[in-house]
Amino acid sequence: MSRSLVLAVFLSFVAVTSINAADWPTFRGPHRNGETTDTAIPLEWGPEKNIRWKTRLPGPGNGSPIVVGDRVFVTCALDKDGTRRSLLCFDRATGKELWTKTATIEEREPTHETNPYCAPTPASDGQRVLAWHGSAGLHCYDLAGNELWSADLGHFHHIWGYASSPLIHNDRVFLNCGAGARAFVACLDKQTGKILWRTEEPGGKDDGGPNWLGSWSTPLITTVDGAEQLLLFQSSKVNAYDPASGRILYTHTGAGPLAYSDVMTTTIDGTGPVALALAGYGGKGIGFKLGGSGDTTSTHRLWQSNAKPPQRIGSGILRDHYLFLPNETGIECLDALTGKQRWFHREPRQTFWASLIATPDRIYATSQQGTTYVFSPDPTSWKLLATNPLNERTNSTPAPAHNTLFLRTAQHLYCIQQP
Repeated sequence: MSRSLVLAVFLSFVAVTSINAADWPTFRGPHRNGETTDTAIPLEWGPEKNIRWKTRLPGPGNGSPIVVGDRVFVTCALDKDGTRRSLLCFDRATGKELWTKTATIEEREPTHETNPYCAPTPASDGQRVLAWHGSAGLHCYDLAGNELWSADLGHFHHIWGYASSPLIHNDRVFLNCGAGARAFVACLDKQTGKILWRTEEPGGKDDGGPNWLGSWSTPLITTVDGAEQLLLFQSSKVNAYDPASGRILYTHTGAGPLAYSDVMTTTIDGTGPVALALAGYGGKGIGFKLGGSGDTTSTHRLWQSNAKPPQRIGSGILRDHYLFLPNETGIECLDALTGKQRWFHREPRQTFWASLIATPDRIYATSQQGTTYVFSPDPTSWKLLATNPLNERTNSTPAPAHNTLFLRTAQHLYCIQQP
């Protein structure tokens, strides 16, 4: 066997075995629920405390880090106009930049100042890493940075930009393509980038106005009655798709028109599998039983929020039948079975857009001002465990992996680790 062939076999083996329980390979983690079983994630840190390294980033971004083996990946635009959209790879141990791959687009697209270009989080299966750059396409690389394929999914236009992250499941890639007047869900072959199916979604105005709507949610795979379903929070509803064909199995309506967060699921004794979808910008939230066919709004509804809720961006953590959820003004705990609020905590001069993450006994909430509050998952009251300021703005969700927390701000990528 030649030396080059031996090296190729070795690298292939490393790639195949790089996804393990300690990795964080996609948005909200390997199970897409924000949970890690790692009990050694740091409780406390600050600008001069428990920072193993920090690396300057070329620009701001809302995309979260992912961690695969000895590598950390983030997306970032290399210019303010968003014409150069990149995937960056860093060494997990040192923070050294290993490679950057850039997709270019000539036309300057609109977005909101709070949502810089390259908002989606990358996704990896241990052999390849994917980055969706909106109108600049979906790009697939191996872990060494060699492009394996790219897919042109067309042009997307919305005044608030794009944000949905790709999801890799088995041999397929699922992507919520939008927001704007042109929107659809796509399924691609992860080996080749070939589109296997696409299911159109009625779009809406892409210039704002009184009829704001759109979905920036990332798909979620769940199993109901022994069969897999792809759940996605679309504008005003949740759709369940057949992952094999893209056929809509059922729809549950009643949520608000702006779908920022992900569908969140749990199983409640005596009720079965349950899904929650809480809309942003004052829109209603819903809780319902999974399963059924057609329009399940009247048959599977558990609750719909009536009072006008606050702005909600990030996704929450479900423990038993309690949902811990960030909103723009603070952190709240809801009963997943009824939708009723158990408690609410407002932190002065802080706003929360990032999704929550959790270890077995802690929940982490990172504010836009760069402070992470660690609290107990207690449904009876807010119980603060630690307050950790970095004094840099962020809308990104931290990634816990390998006893370490990786946190992306507008300026840096941080590696937070206890000595």
